[in-house]
Amino acid sequence: MADLPIHTIVFEILTRLPAKDVGRSKSVCKHWYALLSTQDFVRIHCSRSLVSSNQRVLLIDDLTCSVRPIISNNNDYGPSSIVTFPFHHQNNGVSILSHLNGLLCVCLNHTYELLLWNPTTTAFKCLSTPDSHGFYINNLDAIGLYVDADDDYKVLHIKRRSGVLGVYVYSREVDSWRNIPFITRQEYLSPHFNWSAGTFCGGTLYFTVCECWIGGTNVVICFDVNSEQFKEISFPPVPSIGMVQGVLVNVKNVLHMFASTGMFEMTIDLWTLQGDYWIKVLSCPPIPPISLSLWCDITHYVTNGNWFVMTKLGKLFTIEMDMKPFECFYPVSWFRGFKGAVFVQTIVSPSI
Repeated sequence: MADLPIHTIVFEILTRLPAKDVGRSKSVCKHWYALLSTQDFVRIHCSRSLVSSNQRVLLIDDLTCSVRPIISNNNDYGPSSIVTFPFHHQNNGVSILSHLNGLLCVCLNHTYELLLWNPTTTAFKCLSTPDSHGFYINNLDAIGLYVDADDDYKVLHIKRRSGVLGVYVYSREVDSWRNIPFITRQEYLSPHFNWSAGTFCGGTLYFTVCECWIGGTNVVICFDVNSEQFKEISFPPVPSIGMVQGVLVNVKNVLHMFASTGMFEMTIDLWTLQGDYWIKVLSCPPIPPISLSLWCDITHYVTNGNWFVMTKLGKLFTIEMDMKPFECFYPVSWFRGFKGAVFVQTIVSPSI
């Protein structure tokens, strides 16, 4: 250690600081400000921040937006901190569509505008343009946030408008949108198909595409973020005896799916993707009958070897998994009755 240059020692120490302490350290001197603003520093700091102790839950209700730490010992929240949105909104009308490495892609419900926002640094970037790019319509559009091989953060926006599908990519590096081709089956353009948000895993964005009735078609659409090519793979072979829902999660860079099926009783299986094929990991006992409206808001997360099946009204089911503890919670759209997400505190900026 004594033989290392002082610059290297300082760099190694600062990349291990909490995100908020990095922000404060920028005011120490001009040299530190320049060092902490480089893309190399941000990238390495981010990679060292992706641990469970840096995870926070962002919760939005009609009156407040709050951030809470996660107490992994009892799977509960710590004391909350109120967050003030740095952008204009109406009655907390903000929907979280996707998140990655501390950045959230959100939609302002009153204007349909898309934004990138880092709730730790409070920095944000509006992605909407005068030529109608960057406007999101719920139940018609799908969003995926990812980073490519050149460390450029991008947003994939799949738009369905009057039977026409358009696919657009926003680049943080060049601060603009562009159209890319997407060849797929025409029936997926129908509003009868529900597209999930994209889940980024191993250089690919994955979307579930499920037909909204019993016995309908269910597939997974894959987007290679470097070649920008799409392909379709099969859904796990779940029974088509009721409504089907697939929730994708990234478990240590391996894609998993919680596949729910049923009508009066719910069966939920956990599958993992190997190549282009799904392998069943485990099944849970059937969940007692619940209303369809409540069932549609089921979501899941895993931590410390436990698998939780959640609804908007609270925890439904807990399973102890015979697996090593994971380092991450997994993203959810609804969390105990609030709109929110689990994110990691980083200094990744929504703009260059």
